[in-house]
Amino acid sequence: MDSTTDTPLIIVAGATGELGGLIAHALRDRGAGVRALVRPGTESSRLADLRARGVEIREVSLESVPDLTKACSGAHCVVSALSGLGEVIIDLQTNLLKATEQAGVKRFIPSDYSLDFTRLPRGTNRNLDFRMTFQEIADASGLEVTSVLNGMFTDLLKGDAPLIVKPISRVVYWGDVGQPMDMTSMRDTAAYTARVAMDSSTPRWLRIAGEVVDAEGLRRAASAAYGKDFKTLRVGGIGVLSTMIDLTRLLLPKREEVFPPWQGMQYMRNMLSGRGKHPSLDNNRYPDLDWESVRAVLVGDSAGSRN
Repeated sequence: MDSTTDTPLIIVAGATGELGGLIAHALRDRGAGVRALVRPGTESSRLADLRARGVEIREVSLESVPDLTKACSGAHCVVSALSGLGEVIIDLQTNLLKATEQAGVKRFIPSDYSLDFTRLPRGTNRNLDFRMTFQEIADASGLEVTSVLNGMFTDLLKGDAPLIVKPISRVVYWGDVGQPMDMTSMRDTAAYTARVAMDSSTPRWLRIAGEVVDAEGLRRAASAAYGKDFKTLRVGGIGVLSTMIDLTRLLLPKREEVFPPWQGMQYMRNMLSGRGKHPSLDNNRYPDLDWESVRAVLVGDSAGSRN
């Protein structure tokens, strides 16, 4: 299944971000050549770790399709780990898509890395709406496009996603306590994406989860990781969460931010409602990968907080 060339060159856009950097490192660990596309004038301190791992740095404007085309020349696959609003996910990523095709590169991995937005109606999640729009553009291209969908990054449970509330030892949720949720660490998402990038033939969609867990499972994982008894706390139904989203968006719109509070709440609604749940998983495509559990990720958080 893992059919690769001997020393493929993989382009990574967004390698100065956390996920993009992990993807670049995972590719280098597997022996691939990596060329990171970075914005002109990027601070050298943000590139030091990439250079230390043998990543080629290419400064290029994402607004210039001709320059991007030159930068993508000779690649086996182009991987996008870009992050932003519509200007980035739709406009600039479309430039990267066009450059990939014009450079003669056959394969493209978009910056999707999310729950299964193919199962959602438009309007339930602003940032995923951007990805739906780009999906239509990508599918109209002549490229072999593969999206990696990972559910939610497990790492967000350490603070950014307010499901595990450490000060009061509670796992909060809306809806059904038994609703399963797909969660994958950034490390595992990056490792899997690296394998996909080096693979010669992959399907349009690949869905993964380091662990599928419900609110009760989160409670057990948090209790074990932090060494104290957590309890679950149902805040209300999905309708209550929707009302909270509407009020938060009205009072604190912050539309120019990529992840305003209401955006994270939209994502939790997509997960807790079950509408963004993966119908099946493709973890076994690369059976040698070792998946991090929710507990393992939280144990790392617990150890870090004691240091």
